[in-house]
Amino acid sequence: MAHKKIKSDHGEVHYWIEKNKNSEAKCIVFTHGLTADHSMFEKQMEFFRDQYTVLSWDVPLHGLSRPYTDFSYWQTANELKAIMDREQIQKAILVGMSMGGYPSQMFGDLYPDRVDGFVALDTTPFGLQYYSKTDLWWLKHIEPMARCFSEGLLRKSMAKSTTKTEYAYNKMIEMLKPLNKAQIIEQMGIAYGKFVLENKEVDFPFPVLILLGDSDRTGKVKQYCKTWSEHKGYPLHMINNAAHFSNGDNPEQVNAEIESFISGL
Repeated sequence: MAHKKIKSDHGEVHYWIEKNKNSEAKCIVFTHGLTADHSMFEKQMEFFRDQYTVLSWDVPLHGLSRPYTDFSYWQTANELKAIMDREQIQKAILVGMSMGGYPSQMFGDLYPDRVDGFVALDTTPFGLQYYSKTDLWWLKHIEPMARCFSEGLLRKSMAKSTTKTEYAYNKMIEMLKPLNKAQIIEQMGIAYGKFVLENKEVDFPFPVLILLGDSDRTGKVKQYCKTWSEHKGYPLHMINNAAHFSNGDNPEQVNAEIESFISGL
């Protein structure tokens, strides 16, 4: 797996790629969730690397892609485009987990001709109709609420609330370890705040599959996903014995679902 980076006026963005020897192999881009990093998809990278070109990255403001100034989902989508351009990847299947669904959806709206399909993994939709004024109020106040926790309790509560298995819990703790409390809260405040500002109506011309852990109790993710599926007609598949970090709790089913989705494109 080659570790590379690109530079823009906002900072360095790090990514990891393994190109398939078959020049006709499809590419899968994995985009991680809030306060996480590219290693959130290690079980998927291992599974798909033999058959596909696989790419994961540390989203701006996360992992090694820090510091990063003027974060926005628009800019993040354009950082991804720059990576794909450099690697001569014309089209990709996007897999976005939780917050990772937002740059994925922004990219799909800006560059629909560069997307073969989108797997929405325990994430929520772009679209103004899904979120009430109360929902938006809570999103804007995540940052002050998080300040009420001690640093250790904040990490443990985030890991415990999003996972069901020992592997997924330990992976979340590992990804949170390099961040101090102030950095965790900063990521949360910026990520949710920018979503409120940049959320918009979108209509994708490519196939979309929604995957949701059957025990996902993070916010109103489950409710949003069900409404999203009903409104857009996108298939919604439940991941058994999995919480919000479903690709860590049940990687076998998530991998099978992604593989089946790609086979049907």
